[in-house]
This record gives sequence, structure tokens and C-alpha cells, in this order.
Amino acid sequence: MNRYPRNMIGYGPRAPDAGWPGGARIAISVVLNYEEGGENNILHGDAGSEAFLSDIAGASPWPGQRHWNMESLYDYGARAGFWRLHRLFTAQSLPVTVYGVASALARSPEQVAAMQAAGWEIASHGLKWVEHRDMAEAEERAQIAEAIRLHTEVTGARPTGWYTGRCSVNTVRLTAEAGFDWISDAYDDDLPYWIPAGERDQLVIPYTLEANDMRYATAPGYIEGEQFFTYLKDTFDTLYAEGAEGQAKMFSIGLHCRLIGRPGKLAGLKRFLDYARGHEGVWFARRLDIARHWARAHPPELTERPTALGKAAFVAAYGGIFEHSAWIAERAWALELGPAHDSAAGLHNALARVFRSASRDERLGVLRAHPDLAGKLAQARRLTEDSTREQAGAGLDALTDAERAKFTELNAAYMAKHGFPFIIAVKDNTKASILRAFTLRIDNDTETEFATACAQVERIAMLRLKAILP
Repeated sequence: MNRYPRNMIGYGPRAPDAGWPGGARIAISVVLNYEEGGENNILHGDAGSEAFLSDIAGASPWPGQRHWNMESLYDYGARAGFWRLHRLFTAQSLPVTVYGVASALARSPEQVAAMQAAGWEIASHGLKWVEHRDMAEAEERAQIAEAIRLHTEVTGARPTGWYTGRCSVNTVRLTAEAGFDWISDAYDDDLPYWIPAGERDQLVIPYTLEANDMRYATAPGYIEGEQFFTYLKDTFDTLYAEGAEGQAKMFSIGLHCRLIGRPGKLAGLKRFLDYARGHEGVWFARRLDIARHWARAHPPELTERPTALGKAAFVAAYGGIFEHSAWIAERAWALELGPAHDSAAGLHNALARVFRSASRDERLGVLRAHPDLAGKLAQARRLTEDSTREQAGAGLDALTDAERAKFTELNAAYMAKHGFPFIIAVKDNTKASILRAFTLRIDNDTETEFATACAQVERIAMLRLKAILP
């Protein structure tokens, strides 16, 4: 099966309203990354020093050496930044989700106790704050298992959620298999969504790399608290307005103790929190709270995924979409299909591509496979189920003798002139409008009618797909 794994449609035009508790127009998830003590360091058995997300511009690893300045900046996050943030959040009774690196949590017992006393959710941020991209799958699976074990040992409870950050192509699948309430190694939506994970469905709560204080340590990025405030405010205002239109979304804010914990940077965050809390209909929630709400309000739906079907099943299900032309489904199955083709519009595009690229004789065969309207096959009840239902919906199964005679006359004249039946999407029409179109189109030249009939065949296919797919 030639299948494209990336999901570039998501909810598409069918995005649900989140339905947040209390009718909230927006859900805000404040995330505090706790990585201090879990970063690359030869003290931790790593090959060199850390070089990521600090105030040292252009930092690079020091192989085989401790980088004192880098360590000191990370230490600031644990020693001062964390407590400044803890005072801010607890003073405002704001719920927080911590992305806690397991080895960092193990080296910070007082901070863990403070998190727990505040009722914060402590999710897992991996075993160590290191790159996973080059890990063998077996090694990454082992590290995930050890992170869960150590996290449980340090905090007294298994982590409810997971975010690696510096992940590999296998991370989402491996963490989904591990069975969390939610995982967040994704940045692809403004709403949670479900993915299949073996025998279960896994909730993904997308995260953010832009409404994130990491931009203080990257270029282009923020250089002052006011810039961070402005970006958070603009994001909030846009999502808040969408919530008023029945499209409530979630807003993740990513923070790091050693970055936003600095006084000048914290001022911008505080200004935003005051701004957001000044609005009605704002739900500040831990990611676990969001996950629990989503599981209740938007449980996973067991829907057929056409692109997951084998060839025989695919053709059996969709071979009749183009009348008596299963070869179209056979060829479409071999295309590069993906999640974007699991909707009516998506699958129609794949089938229509095959039809459009077929030879003229093949397309003519499709046209000739269609029955006459209210013709002999209908009278003998030999139409396909789709055609029977469609013609009945337009009242063509209840014609007067005069109407039947008129259709018979037009069918014969049209076929004699053009060499294929008159085709129209009857679901879009009434008995009267079909007769009007029949009378007008019969006088067209054959090339015009061939193009018109092909377009109508595609329209009929779309209507049939809409009846069985989202």
C-alpha cells in the first residue's frame, strides 16, 4: 500500500467546538518545563555540555568538559527562577502542568514537593533533557520505560502525560504505546485529537514552540518582556474571538524556569496573565483536565478509514461510486493516499484523478455504464441500489404515462445523437428541472455534452461518497 503517513487535514472544515466547561471561550494551558539537572553534562554521563536554550548566544557543546557558565544558567532556573514562578502562579491560584525531566526531578526534591503542594500536574519530559533523534528504537523505548519508573519513584505517581520535545520519528508511537492520558509531541492543531495506538486510541494535546519563552534564546526571538506579552495577547485575542463564534480552541503557553524566571522576562508573562484573567469565559486548566474533558465530550469515534483498507475491501466498498466502473477504485487504491483521503472530498479527489487521467474510450465506457433516466432498467428494477435510490429521490419512479413517454423519447434521441446516455446528478434536481435540462442539453454538440456528462459523473460520485463518509 502506497500510503503517505502525515495527516495534513486534521479536523479540516469540520473542527468541533471544544465545549469547554462553563461555556468558556478559550482554554489556557500553562506549561512549565523543568529541565534543570537533566540537561547534557558529563556529570550525568553525557559526552559533553549542554548547548540548547540558554542565554549564552551561539553556545555549542564542550566535548568531555563541564561548561561552568552553562551549568550556572541552568542552576539559576532551579535556584531562583522556579521559585519566582511558583510564587506568581500560586498567588493567582493558576493550575499548571509541569513537563518534568525525570532525572531533573530526582535532583530537585523541594521543588517537586512545592509542585505537589500547589496541585500542579507533573507530566514526564523524558528521562534526560537530551536529543532522541539518533536513538535506536529499542534504546528510546527503554529510556521511556526508565523515565516512567524514575518519575513514579520520585513523585509517588505514574506520569499522566508525556512530552519529549527533542524527539525522534518514533517518539509519538512509542509514548502512545506506553498508555498515557495525553501526549504532546505535536504542534499541528489548536485542539486535541485522537490517534490510533494499537488496541486503543491515544489523545494528543498539541503543544507550542512560538507562544513559548524559548524564543528568548533563539533567533529571531523576544528580547524584552513587552514583546512576549504582545504575542501572547494577540494570540489570546484571536482565539477568544473565535470562541465567541462557536469555535472554542485551546492556547498552550510554554515556559522554562531559567528563561521566563528572570525578572525582566517575567514581567511580560505577568502582564499577560492579568490581561487574560480580566476576561470572562477563560478556563485555565492543566493538560490532564483538558484530557479528561476531551475524553468525556469528544470521545474517539470508530469510523472507517478508506486508506487503511486492503485492495479487495477498498474496491468492494468504493468500486460502485463510479457506476459499474470498479477499475477506477482499483487504480485509486494504488495512488499515494493518506489521512487527507479518508473524507468524502479526499477520496473523491483520488477517484476523480483516475477518471480524469483515463483514456477517452475508458471515460466513454463510464458514461455508457450509466442507465437511462426512468428507462427500461428502472422499470425492470435492474438499477444499482445507488441509482434506484437517486432516481426515486427525484420522483422518477412515479411518472405519469405522459412523463414516461417524454423521457423515453428524449433518452432515445439523446443516445442516437451523442452515443451515451443523458447524465445528470438527480439529487441536485427535481423531475421538472431534469426535464428542462434534458430538453436544453440534447441540442449541444457531442464534445460539449461529453465534458458536461463527465462533470456530472464526478458530481454523482461526490454525492455518493458524502452519504457514507465525513
